[in-house]
Amino acid sequence: MNVDVISSSNPAVAGSSAKGWLRALELTKSIAGHPGRTLPVIIDELAERYGEAPALLSDRECFSFRSLSQRANRYARWAQRQGLGKGDVVCLLMPNRPEYMAVWLGITRIGAAVALINTNLVGASLAHCIDIAEPRHIIVAEDLLEQFSGARGHIAADAEVWQHGSAGSTFPDIERDLDGLSGAPLSVAKCASPTIADRALLIYTSGTTGLPKAARVNHYRLLIWSLWFAGMMDTCASDRMYNCLPMYHSVGGVVATGAVLVNGGAVVIRDRFSASQFWDDIDRWGCTLFQYIGELCRYLLHASPHPLERAHRLRLACGNGLRPDGWTDFKERFSIPRILEFYAATEGNVTLFNYEGKTGAIGRIPSFLAHRSPTVLLRYDVENGAPLRDEHGRFVRCRPGEVGEAIGKIQDGNLGSRFEGYTDEQDTEKKLLRDVFEPGDVWFRTGDLMRKDAAGYFYFVDRVGDTFRWKGENVSTSEVGEAITSLPGIIEATVYGVTVPGTEGRAGMAALVVDGAFDIAAVRRHLDERLPGYAHPLFLRIMNGIGVTATFKHQKSDLMRQGYDPRAVRDPIYFNHPGRDAFVPLDGALYDHIQERCIRL
Repeated sequence: MNVDVISSSNPAVAGSSAKGWLRALELTKSIAGHPGRTLPVIIDELAERYGEAPALLSDRECFSFRSLSQRANRYARWAQRQGLGKGDVVCLLMPNRPEYMAVWLGITRIGAAVALINTNLVGASLAHCIDIAEPRHIIVAEDLLEQFSGARGHIAADAEVWQHGSAGSTFPDIERDLDGLSGAPLSVAKCASPTIADRALLIYTSGTTGLPKAARVNHYRLLIWSLWFAGMMDTCASDRMYNCLPMYHSVGGVVATGAVLVNGGAVVIRDRFSASQFWDDIDRWGCTLFQYIGELCRYLLHASPHPLERAHRLRLACGNGLRPDGWTDFKERFSIPRILEFYAATEGNVTLFNYEGKTGAIGRIPSFLAHRSPTVLLRYDVENGAPLRDEHGRFVRCRPGEVGEAIGKIQDGNLGSRFEGYTDEQDTEKKLLRDVFEPGDVWFRTGDLMRKDAAGYFYFVDRVGDTFRWKGENVSTSEVGEAITSLPGIIEATVYGVTVPGTEGRAGMAALVVDGAFDIAAVRRHLDERLPGYAHPLFLRIMNGIGVTATFKHQKSDLMRQGYDPRAVRDPIYFNHPGRDAFVPLDGALYDHIQERCIRL
């Protein structure tokens, strides 16, 4: 096997990298040969092997491998009692806890699917996510009953509602219905077991720019996530993973749990991330791994020093979104031995791993795996919001260093390359590109702009739609945001485009959260040293906090809608005044001058 693709000036790093990819291949090679061996089945096998060894741990409840299997099998029998099977859906609205995984493991064991509902949603948004799943049943944790009741009037689905805990509600308590049900593994004769090609979960997109979409996730994808990451992280029975990411998303709900469980390790589950308690938890539970997203790392970096932040047993941090400007600081401040950055999407077929720890890269694809997951960057026309075509109607590949949209080829017979789509077929079709390089070929659109260097490493640039055009140039909100946040005194920043009368494209605007070290007079000079003039934000908005999704993605749509009118926005706004070479306070009179095109921008 040719492993020269895992290039490194250090032979030890290259050898270790090769072993990581080979471990992942070894763990996943038998999936297709055993189509009925789904993750719920594997949990039963693990219970036989590891028994009372810890599996899922939390301050609320703890499951051994045996008790997790038994709990899941009770839910499986409950689902059978309700007449559920293939094609049926149950919605689950529950905070992070070990019970969460037991619920969906059990229900998917008998072929039904579980829709994992975002616990932060309320009202019409919550109702939308339930309705597009078309559930027969809805399970609501006692903590969220009030939230659910507030949305109930918007829900069109005719589903039976079950509460989990807190007797005395208007809904039946599912825990009482579980009483008396056996926790023993289900026999093949008594269970219409699903195959790896069958749907297991519905996992929702974050909905930063619109209502969430429900992505279909089959049993194969659950296995490939769990086993491939187990190989790349080299998990073992002595590992403990710290997981404070939402379990209704793929990383927090499947990757962080499955990748450790399949090799006999334990997962510590916290309801939500807390920067102030993070290191106490890591120490108290003896964690060796933790799953991150980039914003979580940034919050830790901005937190005050903690006496335990270097006194830990961590051997690896695995996640995505750790930006280049904070990578080295994060690794060195917290003494993290190894960072495993990756790129993936719940519904997508493009997966990249930065096994070698190359600062800033989101990963690469070894040559011996290129045929399994063909991934290409296409030249992208920001102005028209679509990939470019040549004179023959074919799309154009990017050269090394060029920015383009990443796409992954959908191959017949390759489960790993499939796109299962969304519950809405129109949304599904929008993610597909057809006749890209030859008649009949089909590729999945990631919606992410990247660049690829000569060595094959990919680097994230921006989301399609976040990059905008100003003064005839493409402006990446991510790159501008990195430049801004490197200025002392800026705690948080998000960049977006706004329309200005008499101009083409969109002008840059940045919402900032700052501390006492922030100096508005230093901003212009700081940006001059890091960005071309066209990429400088025209407006700065100083805020107390920026709204984020549960995975810490900034919610930009409201900011874009509110714009820069000081009469409509209470926060201080500054204007990058071309005549004064400085950011100046934007008042009503200056705003009117801009609207009346009295200032040459």
